[in-house]
Amino acid sequence: MVESTGRFETEHGAKYLTQLCKHFAHKIEVAYADRHGECHFPFGNAVLDADDAVLTIHVVAPDAEQLTRTKAVIDDHLIRFAFREPGRAIAWSA
Repeated sequence: MVESTGRFETEHGAKYLTQLCKHFAHKIEVAYADRHGECHFPFGNAVLDADDAVLTIHVVAPDAEQLTRTKAVIDDHLIRFAFREPGRAIAWSA
């Protein structure tokens, strides 16, 4: 298993967490509350936590290729949902 943690600096983390989880729930298994969510993709899992300053996303996948795919899906969707915050991106670390 490989993993990575991403940080998206925003005061709207809980809002984006909810949007992501509701959106993904149409196709995959998702569980979430106000500031915590879990998304179970076929190629990896993501745990999201939000506070007043940051949305943190911890991703785990079987291999590097699937980790990259999981991160890309989350990146793509978060950028669309956070369109009012241009220029921001998830800062991923190993």
